[in-house]
Amino acid sequence: MSDAIRAKALTKDYGGGRGLFDLDLEVPAGEVFGYLGPNGAGKTTTIRLLMGMIHPTRGGAEIFGLDCQRQPVEVKKLVGYLPGELPQFGGLRGSEVVSYLAGLRGGELDQAEVRRLAGRLQLDLRLRFRELSRGNKQKLGLLLAFMHEPRLLILDEPSGGLDPLNQQEFYLMVDEARKRGATVFLSSHILSEVEHVCQRVGIIRQGRLVQVARMEDLHHIRYHHVEVDFAGEVPVEAVRAAEGVDKVQVDGHRLTCSVRGGFGPLLAALNRGEVTNMISHEPSLEEVFLTYYRDADSSDPEPVEVA
Repeated sequence: MSDAIRAKALTKDYGGGRGLFDLDLEVPAGEVFGYLGPNGAGKTTTIRLLMGMIHPTRGGAEIFGLDCQRQPVEVKKLVGYLPGELPQFGGLRGSEVVSYLAGLRGGELDQAEVRRLAGRLQLDLRLRFRELSRGNKQKLGLLLAFMHEPRLLILDEPSGGLDPLNQQEFYLMVDEARKRGATVFLSSHILSEVEHVCQRVGIIRQGRLVQVARMEDLHHIRYHHVEVDFAGEVPVEAVRAAEGVDKVQVDGHRLTCSVRGGFGPLLAALNRGEVTNMISHEPSLEEVFLTYYRDADSSDPEPVEVA
């Protein structure tokens, strides 16, 4: 199978250790690939290089064999792009933004497909861009990326501002794109989102790709923050001894901790007390990576690739 994206020694050096350095990456056609890392790691720089929006210091990248720097117009015809921040379209109505960008891309636009996507996303294209909420602007961005059924979707933080129902609709849209043979390159800070749609992920840290792995191989970096209220005595020692539980703290009748892996050992320990309330929430990917890499810094592991 040919590669949709291929980068070789791709570098953008802003100085002071900032930027992207020696990125070697291959994303096969038809794959949904997640690109993960904390803020400032180099994700958006990578995407801008792929889109030909900035010039590399050295190295290069291709999309379906087209050079991203020398053939940017041809590349953009094959790509549906959602930037992390949409341009400000001011007083243009949603329908006018659609027509404007379709005209820039060239070719005919399937108006029935536009109406179908707008209906799925519950987006009113009659409204002016400045009148749209953040969530509706994100829906418009998704529509602009998907509307021409591109061979490659490059999506930077695609579900930001979407409510849960529209997040689910977005997952379905990605799955449908994959089934028709499209490739998806997705940057996200939401671990559950990446788990929903991605087959492999690349982890970038301080401008360097440190790991490429299948999604199922990354469960070791996932954890939850848990808060538990008790009616009486807190079984703190049992909780501290539970497998996968750490950072245990007690304040009165409230216990807080972090849990890696399954909840079974923690729940067994909690049964030793009378629980009145329990809250668990998933940290952002940024928190996950900051914790993961803070723990890993002492050993400074070499980059690992999992086929």
